[in-house]
Amino acid sequence: MNGIRRCGWADHDPLMAAYHDAEWGVPERDPRMLWETLMLEGFQAGLSWIVVLRKREGFRKAFAGFDPEQVARFGETDVERLMGDPGIVRARAKIEATIAGARLYLAMRDRGEDFADYAWSFTGGAPIVGDGCHVPASTPLSERISKDMKKRGFKFVGPTIVYAWMQAVGIVDDHAADCFRRQGAG
Repeated sequence: MNGIRRCGWADHDPLMAAYHDAEWGVPERDPRMLWETLMLEGFQAGLSWIVVLRKREGFRKAFAGFDPEQVARFGETDVERLMGDPGIVRARAKIEATIAGARLYLAMRDRGEDFADYAWSFTGGAPIVGDGCHVPASTPLSERISKDMKKRGFKFVGPTIVYAWMQAVGIVDDHAADCFRRQGAG
């Protein structure tokens, strides 16, 4: 599309191209955005990212802009409301995991643990740059982070989901070797 060399997965759909060009792999340092992206990656489990991306604004509306304070107060009435919302992926376990995830995020914050500091602590605050050729589904690091998140109570944070999240938020730069967004390209 339009002559720009980008990662192959992003070159067939205008929405995916826009997401790739503006967001994917950009180091995210905002704790709330890191949490939102982790929750959305959890909704992707068993689906294609484009499904979640097309519904992202619906998710944001349904989950109060992914404001952890508001989402943490959601109860069974909200779960039922969300189960009837065609603007999101209607999976009870994922909805409940997002509500629980908001509570966990707030508990971390209340203990003085910033979610961004937590997320970036695994790499010393710097992105890991992949080789530009081989993109794994998971890595020993994503397995370690997944294990830690599960221990904390997060759900839908298996090693593959965690690795996809790491890529999305720029903890890992897995842009293709010839992609204009690859670190050091251009």
